[in-house]
Amino acid sequence: MTHDFGEPLKLANWGEASGLLHDIGKASDAYQSYIRGRGVSPDHSTAGAVEAVQQFGPLGRFLAFAVAGHHAGLADGKSLNERLRKKLEKYTGWEAYTGSLPSLALPDWGKDANRRNPEKYFTQSFFVRMLFSCLVDADFLATEAFYDPAAAKTRDGFAATPDLHARLADFMAKFAQAKATEKARELNRLRNQILSRARESAALAPGLFTMTVPTGGGKTLASLSFALEHAAKHGLRRVIYVAPYTSIIEQTAQVFKNALGDADVLEHHSGFDGNKAKEEADPDGVKKLRNATENWAEPVIVTTAVQFFESLFAARPSACRKLHNIARSVIVLDEAQTLPLPVLRPCLAALEELTLNYGASVVLCTATQPAWRRQDNALPRMKDKRQLGFDIGPERELAPDPEALFAALKRVRVEVLPAPVTDAEIAARFVKQDRMLCIVNTRAHAKALFGLIAALPSARHLTTLMCAAHRREVLVQIRDDLANSRPVRLVATSLIEAGVDVDFAEVWRAKAGLDSIAQAAGRCNREGKLPEKGRVVVFEPADHKTPRAFRAFSQAAEGPLKMPDPLGLEAVQGYFQELYFNKGPDQLDALTVGEFPGVLRAVAESGADFPFASIAEAFRLIDDRMRNVIVNWRGGAGEALEALRHAPVPPRGTLQKLQQYTVPVPEDVWQGLRKSGGIQPVRPDAYDERFMVVESAGLYDEVSGLSLDDPWERGAEENVL
Repeated sequence: MTHDFGEPLKLANWGEASGLLHDIGKASDAYQSYIRGRGVSPDHSTAGAVEAVQQFGPLGRFLAFAVAGHHAGLADGKSLNERLRKKLEKYTGWEAYTGSLPSLALPDWGKDANRRNPEKYFTQSFFVRMLFSCLVDADFLATEAFYDPAAAKTRDGFAATPDLHARLADFMAKFAQAKATEKARELNRLRNQILSRARESAALAPGLFTMTVPTGGGKTLASLSFALEHAAKHGLRRVIYVAPYTSIIEQTAQVFKNALGDADVLEHHSGFDGNKAKEEADPDGVKKLRNATENWAEPVIVTTAVQFFESLFAARPSACRKLHNIARSVIVLDEAQTLPLPVLRPCLAALEELTLNYGASVVLCTATQPAWRRQDNALPRMKDKRQLGFDIGPERELAPDPEALFAALKRVRVEVLPAPVTDAEIAARFVKQDRMLCIVNTRAHAKALFGLIAALPSARHLTTLMCAAHRREVLVQIRDDLANSRPVRLVATSLIEAGVDVDFAEVWRAKAGLDSIAQAAGRCNREGKLPEKGRVVVFEPADHKTPRAFRAFSQAAEGPLKMPDPLGLEAVQGYFQELYFNKGPDQLDALTVGEFPGVLRAVAESGADFPFASIAEAFRLIDDRMRNVIVNWRGGAGEALEALRHAPVPPRGTLQKLQQYTVPVPEDVWQGLRKSGGIQPVRPDAYDERFMVVESAGLYDEVSGLSLDDPWERGAEENVL
C-alpha cells in the first residue's frame, strides 16, 4: 500500500521501503512474547529506522525519520539521533518477512533548478513529510481493515474528477439561465465571462494561478469549474477548497454538495484535532482508530486554512495522513489574503513546494489579491537581495481583465467617518435604516451593540458563539427576509464578511484592514438592485478599542482609504505594499522554533537534523488555541452523541455531524466550564476529554449562543487575519 501511495508522488520505491521496514522490530523475541500476553510492549519502531540507515547510508536517514515516527510522530533530528544509538532487543531474521528491499535514489529536485524551492532545505524536509504521510496512512488503513472491515469498505466508490466535471457542467447549465431584470442580466453576463475564461484556462499546465474577481462575480462556482476541468484534463486526483473561516466552508460545502452530490464532498473543519498528546505505540490498534482523522481520499475537500496549513507542518500521524493525498490536486485558496503575517513565508513555501515537486495546482482566489507575485514588488527582499514571492505570469490570471471587472461590478460608495462613533449612535442609525448590517472586530463588541438594538424589529446577532447549525438557520431567516424586502438589522463579527451571500442596503464596518473592508462591502448592494450605489461606512468605535492584532492592518489601510476608489486594484496593491513593508521579512516568519527565530530558519540551519516536532508544536495559524465544546442545539447532535457513547471508535461521519454543533472557546474558558461542570465528557473511558458537551441549557441562548464566563474573549475567526 505504501508503494501505491508513493506512486503519484514518484516515491513508489521509497514508500515500499518504509512499509517493509517500519515493523521489523516485531521480529524480536520480546515483542513476540508481548503479543502472547507476557511482558510489556517493547520499542518496535526504532529497529526499522536503524536498519534504514545501515542499508541505505545517508539516504536512509529520510526513511529513518518516517519509520521511527510512525506511532509517536515525526521527531526532531536530535531526538532521532538518540533513538538510532539506543540499545534494542535483537530482531534477527527480519529479512525473511520483508524480502529484498528496493533500490533508492533521491528525486531529481537536487539537480533540476526548476524543482528546487528557494527556501533552503525546505524541499528535503517536505519530502520526509510526504514519505511519512504515505506510511502512516497505509498503516492506519491496514489497521482499520483488520479491526473494522465494515468501515474500511466505506472508503471505496468515490467518483472520478471527469465524472464530477460532467455533473458540474450540467448543474451550471441550469444555474446560468438569465434572470428577469436588466441589471440581473448584466450581472449574469459578467459572471458568464468569468466562468468562460476560467474554463478556457483549464488547459494550461499545472502550477500557480491567480483568480482576481470582485465580490459578487461568482468566483466560488467559477473556481470549482476551473478546478474540476483542470483536474480532468491533467489527470489530477481531487479538488481541495481552502477557506479561512468555518462560516465560509459551511456555505461552500453546501453549494458543492448541491452541484455534485453529498457522497463525494468532504467538509473538514479543525473540529476535534486539537489533541496535543503524542500517539504512542498501540499494538491493539484501537487507540489508533480512535485518534485518527480524515485522510482526504474523497474527490472534493472543503476545509479551513487552519486545518490545511497546520497539517502541512504537523508531526502527529493522524494529522499527517492526508498529506500524500494533497499531491496532484487542485488547491483553491479562497480569500488568500487572510493568511496571517507571522506564518506567511512558510505557507508560501509550502504552496510553492506542492506545485514544484508534487504535481499540484494552486489558485489564489480573492477579490483583494495580496500581491504575492514577485513582479508586484510588494513582498520584501531578503538580506541576500532575493525578492520574495511567486513567479505567476499574467496569462495565469483566471479572470478576464480584472480592472474592467472591478469597474463594471462596482456597487458601493465608501465613507470614512472622521470622528469615533459610539454604539448609541450606531443603534440610532439602525432605527432609521431597517436593512442594515454592522460588522465589528470582537464577539464582545457584537454582543454589546446587539443589546442596544435587540428590541427593534428583525434585530439579529451572528457570531462564532453560535454553533454552525444555529448560524445557518439564522442566515436562512435573514436571506428570506432580505429576499422579501422585510427589515433585517444585523450585528455580526467578521465571519459574515467572506463567502456569506447576503445583500444589504447599508453596511457599517469597524476599522480594520482594507481587505476586510472590501469583504464587508461585498455584503452591500451585492446584486446591484439598488437605484443608487450602496452605502459602506468605515468607523472607529468610541466604546471599544481596536484589538492590537488589527492595528497594523488598520494603519496600512489609512492611505488607500483616502484614494478616489478605496476598493480598486491600485488601492488594494498599495495597501499590501504598505503592510508588508512595515513588517519586513522576519515578521513574515515570526514563530519561534526552539532556538530558531522562524520556521524557515529552523529548517535551513538544522542541516539533516530537521526539527519536525518543534515546528509542529510552534506552528499555529491563529494567535490563541481554541477548544471546541459541543452544544446539542435543538437536539440536532443527539444521534451523533449517542453513536459516540456506544462505540469505542467514532463511527464514520460522526465527526462531520458534530462539527455543526460545536462552539470554539479559549483554553481558559474551556477549563472554567470543565471545573464548574458546565461541560462534561461524552465517554471518558474511550475518548478522555476529546468530546465535551455543554450540559446546562442555561449556558446556550437562542439569540446570542454560548454564554462565556469571560465574554470579552475573541473568537478563532477574529484571530485569523
